[in-house]
Amino acid sequence: MTAHHTDVDSTSGSTPALTKRWGRELKRLTRALRTLSAGNRTLLRASSEQELLQAMCDVIVGEGGYHGATVRYAREDAQKTLALEAYALAPGINADTDGWTHAVTFSWDDTEFGHNPAGIAFRTRRPYVCQNLLEPPVSPWQTEAVRLGYASSSAFPLVIDGEAIGTLGLCAAEPDAFDEDEVGLLSELAEDLAYGIANLRTRLKHREAEATIQRMACSDALTGLANRSGLRERLQFEIEKAREWNEPVALLFLDMIRLQDINDSLGYPSGDLLQQEVARRLAEGLTRDTLVARIGDGEFAIILPRSDAEHAMHMAQRLSSLLNEPTEIGGMRLDGRAAIGVALFPGHGTEPDALLRRARVAMAEAKRSGRSHAVYTVKIDQTYASRLALMGDLRQAIEKNELSLYCQPKVHVESSRLCGAEALVRWPHPERGILSTGQFIELAEHSGLITPLTHWVLESAFRHRYAWQAKGVTQPLSVNLSAHDLRDPALVGWIEGLMSTWGAEPDWIEFELTESALMQDPVRAVSTLGRLKQLGSRLFVDDFGIGHSSLSYLQKLPVDALKIDQSFVAPITEDRSSAAIVRLAVGLGHDLGLEVVAEGVENRAQWDRLAELGCDVIQGYYVGNPMPADQYGCWQQSSPWREPSVRTPG
Repeated sequence: MTAHHTDVDSTSGSTPALTKRWGRELKRLTRALRTLSAGNRTLLRASSEQELLQAMCDVIVGEGGYHGATVRYAREDAQKTLALEAYALAPGINADTDGWTHAVTFSWDDTEFGHNPAGIAFRTRRPYVCQNLLEPPVSPWQTEAVRLGYASSSAFPLVIDGEAIGTLGLCAAEPDAFDEDEVGLLSELAEDLAYGIANLRTRLKHREAEATIQRMACSDALTGLANRSGLRERLQFEIEKAREWNEPVALLFLDMIRLQDINDSLGYPSGDLLQQEVARRLAEGLTRDTLVARIGDGEFAIILPRSDAEHAMHMAQRLSSLLNEPTEIGGMRLDGRAAIGVALFPGHGTEPDALLRRARVAMAEAKRSGRSHAVYTVKIDQTYASRLALMGDLRQAIEKNELSLYCQPKVHVESSRLCGAEALVRWPHPERGILSTGQFIELAEHSGLITPLTHWVLESAFRHRYAWQAKGVTQPLSVNLSAHDLRDPALVGWIEGLMSTWGAEPDWIEFELTESALMQDPVRAVSTLGRLKQLGSRLFVDDFGIGHSSLSYLQKLPVDALKIDQSFVAPITEDRSSAAIVRLAVGLGHDLGLEVVAEGVENRAQWDRLAELGCDVIQGYYVGNPMPADQYGCWQQSSPWREPSVRTPG
């Protein structure tokens, strides 16, 4: 058989045309594999989403050898735009790049702007190829293809969790590019890119979550300021910097004096609004290099870098004035008045916790002394440490029933007869001896112990008054209530429970309230006193004359008696002005239908002068010293004030 000569490749049996075609296909597959490999390396190196998109376009063109590459993201706008996020074009293309990016609108909608590989690939979630673009153009984007010199185009959907977010587009110079094998490899590239995008977004969410957690850990939720952790971290930084540069740092500790009263009277939402206003004023009133933190309820701290004592005191005074300006909250004008303590690095401490503690100590001294601010000293610290120790002892004394109830008798002037007694609490301290009420009542008010102390006094008073009743003593026993007690919504219920427990009559126990306590919150005071009156109890305004009571409120208060403060009684026989004040107080009380009691009577001359002025009841050492409550019954039976016919001692 004679063989016909043809141009056949002896190794493959292929014709030259097939060999050429296979060569082109191999070249395209190699290009696709090279692009896929380079794309995978890009996935490993990119640290941000935008960096990944641009790097992928660059390697598709630069290493893969494609004519151009684009990444488009779908937008939920009216045009349903496929917005260009990143792109790359082959070197040497004579094109107006900016004009190219905006020349044609790409859409994922099924409109003329969506009839292109990108729009079709996005809608169908499948790769789409368009070849022979250099034939007579039929669409605007094909016109751009002719202008930019590419003859075929392909687009691959970018799908994350089953949802398409955009497309990866490639274009090639030859008209027959993107056969089935090449499209398969490039589909893997698109899937890898989508995975990389999802991974970077997940990492970003994790970083954002970590940043949020860190921010929340160092931020105060109510005000947005730094919290205690944020303060401590910044203070440590400022101390280290100050140590390096040999500079001072000041720490200011602010405590809002009236916040608890506002919370009790108007509710915690009003208190929160006031704290937010204080935070705003502090932040606006300080320079950018300072830090303001809210570190507790009504407690703020400020770090002043490069600040000495003089500058810190000046800032404390300035902030005090700033916070004293009232603001309207809940229909009332309230101020954020604060006591401010100052501590300085390095003189008062070289560690954050030490400075914070000493600034707090200085704040407590400012509050105790009625000043707007104070600088820490060792003496203040010693006093504060002593008060803390005494506070702990007081708590233990209340819990272990180690307090003692004393009574001081009262005598009716006209009859010279005992008409009652005032309950006074004494504390037999194991090291300091007998402590009077005045020595620890302020401590109780500022340490949160006033409520348990009041409960102890009330329980003891009811118990002793019950014992008196068994001995035939029918005089009432009066108990003092503080401003905090008046704000306690459980007070009246507690007293009702004690009356039920001991079978008490309404006239067994009377209640005394200082004028200043009543005026702290007159509206709440009227409400609480009204409920006490409903129990049948008699009510006294104590220390009358030294407060700032409004006569209009005094007229509204359901009280039965006024007690003139002893500071007016002591000089009454020698000081005409004191006598005039007492005369006015007696006249006012009687005009209002109230009984008038004089405290601190120590001799017969004072008694006689008070009698001339019309005082109704006398109390003081002249009548009798305070005595243990369990001795009062026996003393009363032998007292010269026992019977109305007994002559007053003199």
